[in-house]
Amino acid sequence: MGADRAVHVEVPEKDYASLQPIHVSKILAKLAQQEEASLVLVGKQAIDDDCNQTAQMTAAYLDWPQGTFASKIEKTNGDLHVTREIDGGLETIKLKLPAVLSSDLRLNEPRYATLPNIMKAKKKKLDKKTPQDFGVEIKPHMEILKCEEPPTRQAGIVVESAADLVAKLRELGTIP
Repeated sequence: MGADRAVHVEVPEKDYASLQPIHVSKILAKLAQQEEASLVLVGKQAIDDDCNQTAQMTAAYLDWPQGTFASKIEKTNGDLHVTREIDGGLETIKLKLPAVLSSDLRLNEPRYATLPNIMKAKKKKLDKKTPQDFGVEIKPHMEILKCEEPPTRQAGIVVESAADLVAKLRELGTIP
C-alpha cells in the first residue's frame, strides 16, 4: 500500500492526554467526507488504551457499513468480501462501498521501506491540520475514576469425587 499524499492531524501536547476514540472518530469521519473516500481502514486497537472503538464510531458518524477484525479483504464488482475473525473461527461478510474496516494483525505482512522509497516518500505532499480544522474540540467525554489491581486469588483445592465437589460447594454457600 502506498500513498501519493498524506494528512497529519497534529494534536497539541496539552490536549493529547484528553484525546479519546470519539475524537479520532470524528476527525476521521470529517476527513473521509472532505476527501470523498470510499474506504476508511484503521487498526483494531490502540496500544495506549486498547479500546477497539474507533472503527465502529467512525462508521456510525458516516452511516457506512463496517467490517471489524478483518484478516482478508477482496474487492469484487464494487463490493468488499471481508473475512473476519470471530470467537468460533472465521466469518466472511459482504459490504457495499463506502465502508469502514478495522484490521486484524493477520491482514498483511509488513514490508520494510527501502532507502530509495524513503527518499521518495519525503517528497510527497503532507498536509498538516489540527482537530479544530475539522470542528472537533478535544475535551474529555469520560474520566477514569480509579484503576487498581484485581484481588489476589486464593489457592484452589483438589476434591476426590463429584460428591466431594458438591459437598464443598454447599459448604461454601455457592449452591443450595
